[in-house]
Amino acid sequence: MNLLLLMPSDLLGADRALVRDPRQLKHLHEVHRAAQGDWLRIGVSNGLMGRGQLVRLEAEEAELVVTLDQPPPPKLPVTLLLALPRPKMLRRVLQTVASMGVSRLVLLNSQRVEKSFWQTPFLAPEAVQEQLLLGLEQACDTRLPEVQIEPRFKPFVEDRVPALVQDTLGLVAHPGNYPSCPWGLDLNQKITLAIGPEGGWIPYEVTKLQEVGLQPVQLGARILRVETAVAALLARLFSG
Repeated sequence: MNLLLLMPSDLLGADRALVRDPRQLKHLHEVHRAAQGDWLRIGVSNGLMGRGQLVRLEAEEAELVVTLDQPPPPKLPVTLLLALPRPKMLRRVLQTVASMGVSRLVLLNSQRVEKSFWQTPFLAPEAVQEQLLLGLEQACDTRLPEVQIEPRFKPFVEDRVPALVQDTLGLVAHPGNYPSCPWGLDLNQKITLAIGPEGGWIPYEVTKLQEVGLQPVQLGARILRVETAVAALLARLFSG
């Protein structure tokens, strides 16, 4: 069942919560179709999970008795370097990244990323968080991935990526005559994974990523949409 994700400010104490946020109330009414007395699966953003019983449900607020005694599922030890997708796809990708448990997401530039993409309101912090929360609710998780926005490819790759790649398996997904993406890695294996735009990285970008320790890998001859590539690569890497 879809998770009702509370904010820490919703908690009135150890066993009580008061929901007033319109998005959460809409979630209760439209997704859960909840009624007074119902038991729901709940979690607190970046905190524990558990159960809550609706003791009061009104148009503008809802009150629950809660028990928070379960840890969220473990995060994938992945730093995902993702060329900024087109705005409509960005929302779906953010949900996918959150639902699959990525620890850190870096949205960065590429030659094939249109300049207008960086002006989208979907990059506003509140818009990014909304999509991440939707992904967490779907997956029954509570821990938000860390998100960075890096609109300059070369300085970021040269100055910041070497530290990110250190002590990780560095991979850059790119179609071509490269080794296949590995299967079923241990969940203790930290990974830095770079995924380009739908047209792929340009050769210069692949070279720069290789120079800082990312090994090119491929998924086969088919060209995938970004959201499909993200899900396919993460599922393949951690299929075990």
